[in-house]
Amino acid sequence: MRLFKQIFTVIILGTALLGCNNNDENKQIVDIQVKSTNKIGPITLVIHGGAGTILKENMTAEMEKAYREKLNEALQVGYKMLENGGTSMEAVIASIQVMEKSPLFNSGVGAVYTHEGRNELDASVMDGHTGKAGAVAGVTTIKSPIRAALEVMNNSPHVMMSGPGAEEFAKEQGLEMVDNAYFGTKRRKKALEKALEKEAEQTSDLLQYQDWKYGTVGAVALDKAGNIAAGTSTGGMTNKRYGRIGDSPIIGAGTFAENSSCGVSATGHGEYFIRNAVAYDIAARMKYLHTSVEQSARKVIQEKLVKKGGSGGVICLDREGNIAMEFNTPGMYRGFMQDGKAHVFIYKN
Repeated sequence: MRLFKQIFTVIILGTALLGCNNNDENKQIVDIQVKSTNKIGPITLVIHGGAGTILKENMTAEMEKAYREKLNEALQVGYKMLENGGTSMEAVIASIQVMEKSPLFNSGVGAVYTHEGRNELDASVMDGHTGKAGAVAGVTTIKSPIRAALEVMNNSPHVMMSGPGAEEFAKEQGLEMVDNAYFGTKRRKKALEKALEKEAEQTSDLLQYQDWKYGTVGAVALDKAGNIAAGTSTGGMTNKRYGRIGDSPIIGAGTFAENSSCGVSATGHGEYFIRNAVAYDIAARMKYLHTSVEQSARKVIQEKLVKKGGSGGVICLDREGNIAMEFNTPGMYRGFMQDGKAHVFIYKN
């Protein structure tokens, strides 16, 4: 009996000590979470218009001016939405729609051509407050793919819809539909012709990846309530075949948003971004390794992705208003607006 009492006492004491340790650990975890989510930065908008071999020597003064003006317009439209009390998601949609309407980018008007000579578009959005997301893939007649992605998020039980089904859903939601010819431009047609010529010289049916994808657009925003949202829209890869889908409509690869970490929109060689879950990896490093948004983006884009052979870039934004615009290519169309001031960049430096 005495022995039983001694054993029982040891068990009780051990459990109490273990409980204290667990409480301490839980307290530390809570403290870390509070530190990373308590402070809310100023309303902020970050955008990109694609990464790739974008060199000043290859750019005319007129073309550079056109890109800078369009990026600035996208920033002004989205930021005004935030200033007027709009949500981060509203700002993301508004900014991306400006770029979807411009032939300068590989999204909406100006989308690249598939091997068959048509335009197939992908887009996705994610809300960092609710964790909800929506995406469309391989659509050909929806005027604004990013708006369709939003409708999937808000008005369906699904995350992604593709092809004719996504288009039927868009019609039901009252979205504007267009003929596929609406998206095409002479510039993109010439790019396809060039790709087909190079392909004819190859021994394989599938041409190796070339830098014909840059132009994907994206945005990440932080609103007055401290909520983050992210979105990405693209025409994919020139000369793509067989229903190829890249990273842009895939949550965790091309788009991700979470208030407790950050929002991310990616651009580049999609296959690598999918295999390495690039957007989520950046957010996960912030959560579990407690590194900054800048450090996390740099590690993934400049080290992990490069080692795997992937090229491209990301824009990232955390809840404190910290920004990362990381890319491992010669250039990336990009910009941000914070405290009422817009900043636009194109080249590496």
